[in-house]
Amino acid sequence: MAARSFGWSCDNSAMPTVRISKGTFDLSRLPQVERLMQESEAALRGALQQLPGLLHYYVGIDRERGYVTNVSVWDTLAHAHQMNTLQAMLAQRPIVEGAGVAFEPITNHETVWTITP
Repeated sequence: MAARSFGWSCDNSAMPTVRISKGTFDLSRLPQVERLMQESEAALRGALQQLPGLLHYYVGIDRERGYVTNVSVWDTLAHAHQMNTLQAMLAQRPIVEGAGVAFEPITNHETVWTITP
């Protein structure tokens, strides 16, 4: 009981799914990649906000190692899979790949436990 007061849970019956998309790029392309990632907000924000089940969405860049990461949190695995066919997202991928970003396979992680302070 005290554990829940700290905001964590190990009851995964209604736990969210974390979707991770990660890509690498040559650091010489950092300005271009960073610009494209910032510009992608205008193309994606509205479409993402309309999807049922989206809890959080993060776009990040590692300027020291040459990585971009999109992390989204969904209420269910089925809702996370909506991203597989989201046209706005599918249209962005070749643009970013054209700037030299090589994406790893996208993964969906069903949550085992969380801490939410």
